Amino acid sequence: MSMCLLLPRALVDLSHLSPEERWRVEHARMHAKHRGHEAMHAEMVLILIATLVVAQLLLVQWKQRHPRSYNMVTLFQMWVVPLYFTVKLYWWRFLVIWVLFSAVTAFVTFRATRKPLVQTTPRLVYKWFLLIYKISYATGIVGYMAVMFTLFGLNLLFRIKPEDAMDFGISLLFYGLYYGVLERDFAEMCADYMASTIGFYSASGMPTKHLSDSVCAVCGQQIFVDVNEEGIIENTYRLSCNHVFHEFCIRGWCIVGKKQTCPYCKEKVDLKRMFSNPYPFSTEELAPWFFCPRAGHGATGALGELGGRGFGRTAAPVGGRQEPPSWRRGAAPARAVLPSCLPEAL
Repeated sequence: MSMCLLLPRALVDLSHLSPEERWRVEHARMHAKHRGHEAMHAEMVLILIATLVVAQLLLVQWKQRHPRSYNMVTLFQMWVVPLYFTVKLYWWRFLVIWVLFSAVTAFVTFRATRKPLVQTTPRLVYKWFLLIYKISYATGIVGYMAVMFTLFGLNLLFRIKPEDAMDFGISLLFYGLYYGVLERDFAEMCADYMASTIGFYSASGMPTKHLSDSVCAVCGQQIFVDVNEEGIIENTYRLSCNHVFHEFCIRGWCIVGKKQTCPYCKEKVDLKRMFSNPYPFSTEELAPWFFCPRAGHGATGALGELGGRGFGRTAAPVGGRQEPPSWRRGAAPARAVLPSCLPEAL
């Protein structure tokens, strides 16, 4: 029997062997075929670990030394690579959404890179990316809730199969995260390019134009609503550096474009904390509905500690409640302050 194991498959007639002997022959052939694979697998694991470590170090160095090229290459890969798998696996729903998003984003990006820049282009760019931000934000929350409801078995109350509910939640999570990250990278690129084109902002260096007190530093258009007034369409905000902006412009700058400085003087301000909520609701409307059991004025009481950090001064307590700080110096409308306990942006 041992001699037969050394013969090729063509010289061994397995039909004359018993099932047990046939299994032994196949098992011996398998061991002979895969002899030395254990060492090869260990080498593959070591190579994989070394590659990951080296690649991570190279990516970090690339991002630190050439951030512009790094952002462009990673953005292009994240934008184009899913298209290959979409076409190959016939994911038509994702393909349709991807084509629509890419078409509008390409048009908006084209408008943002034109010289001279049309005055209406910055607001168009910020409104488009802010709209996508809100949609992806809401989609991610709904997807997360669907996944959690499925894990707790609440889908059975609606007679929905667990696999269907989980697929629905994971799909929404993917759409929210993918398009949320993609639009923020596009928005940051467009924001830098437009601001540099207008001349009020430069990524490296001093501004190339003088900013008037009645001109927005982001879009370069006139400001008609005073900081103390309530706007019909949008309000006006003033930073601690006394520069004023349109509401949509400063929201697009700090939320969509991921900026943490004043668009004009580049003073460091905590814009992300002030605009952790993407939806322009008033504090009085939001505070009672969020679980923020902190001392002070509901959800806005936690913002009192920001009074000495460049967001204006904190007013004295009135009636045992701490008044919220403001974007400008002095009292501010409630719409100028957003709760800091809201979830971070996607």
